[in-house]
Amino acid sequence: MIEWSETELLIRDAIREFVDKEIRPHLDALESGTLPPYDIIRKMFASFGIDALARESVSKLLSKERGSGGGGLAFGGQEAMALIAVSELAGVSLGIVASLGVSIGLTAQTILTKGTQAQKERWLPGLATFEKVGAWAITEPDSGSDAFGGMKTSVRRDGDEYVLNGQKTFITNGPYADTIIVYAKLDDGSDVRDREVLTFVLDKGMPGLTQGKPFKKMGMMSSPTGELFFSDVRLGRDRLLGESESGRDGDSKAEVKSGFAVERIGVAALALGIINECHRLCVDYAKNRKLWGQEIGRFQLIQLKLAKMEVARINVQNMVFQLIETLRAGKMPTLAEASAMKLYSSEAATEVAMEAVQLFGGNGYMAEYRVEQLARDAKSLMIYAGSNEIQVTHIAKGLLGR
Repeated sequence: MIEWSETELLIRDAIREFVDKEIRPHLDALESGTLPPYDIIRKMFASFGIDALARESVSKLLSKERGSGGGGLAFGGQEAMALIAVSELAGVSLGIVASLGVSIGLTAQTILTKGTQAQKERWLPGLATFEKVGAWAITEPDSGSDAFGGMKTSVRRDGDEYVLNGQKTFITNGPYADTIIVYAKLDDGSDVRDREVLTFVLDKGMPGLTQGKPFKKMGMMSSPTGELFFSDVRLGRDRLLGESESGRDGDSKAEVKSGFAVERIGVAALALGIINECHRLCVDYAKNRKLWGQEIGRFQLIQLKLAKMEVARINVQNMVFQLIETLRAGKMPTLAEASAMKLYSSEAATEVAMEAVQLFGGNGYMAEYRVEQLARDAKSLMIYAGSNEIQVTHIAKGLLGR
């Protein structure tokens, strides 16, 4: 794949029209954190018929599984459309994409992958159509990049139930989520770092569950992020994903790593959206902003900045094109490959966005011109889905076969 097809360009233009009409007018409220993004996402789903398609897809999947015990949701040739949508949204409001991606891409996908038939019937329909907002909770205050080893949230058996205690932080959608995936270590008396990690599904309003208020953040303010607190939350076995502690449906570490890979390949599309928007704004500004009687685009230093932006745009776009071809072939990038994509694209987006602020000069530092928002959002990509320092480790381990 070397370019977008005519159909894909039409899809892109339709998304841009929605963005201009339904998102840009609300950017100040979104970026201040006073307007959660969920109603806008639902309106987008309704406008493009995504909710109806999701409802039909989940219905067919569940019906097939009832009859044969097998089945799954495939990409269905929609890889390009999904990545175009993600990219276009990221260029105007990265937080909207984060909230959407965590709810659909992590929460729903985890239930789809690990859940029993009854669990899929119970939670997937609401999540797939975005009637329900999902959260995926693994990060803790003291664990950082040591997500498993440093995990302190625990569950203990109590008869036929489990009792959950602990705390999660930096949880996207955490303050408002209706359905929450929680990872916790089974308190079985073994060494804490070696304990099995189990996966549970919680619902908003359960006794002992407290959803903290949204954090104030440097960027991605349109995506509510907060803490979750668990105090003797009683969980029936029906909330243990797979309803089994051992075997394929037990220990969750391999499944979490797969989720990390999905997040990281998505960062390339997010970065492309930010780069495209910075590129567009800077080219327009260079053509129209005048100093000493001429457009600043005539100055070589400005031209150098624009040229480097174009190189970054081409590189990251080609990375996305390769990803689409990989997915169409029915393959997934390895964790090391996903980490490499995340590392490069997030650094490229951050560099482009910071250069955009510099190109705009004093105006670039003002919220009115939006490049300062793009710079703040781009920086988050170097931390989101695992810090870039951790990506280096995963890439090296992949190369060294460790």
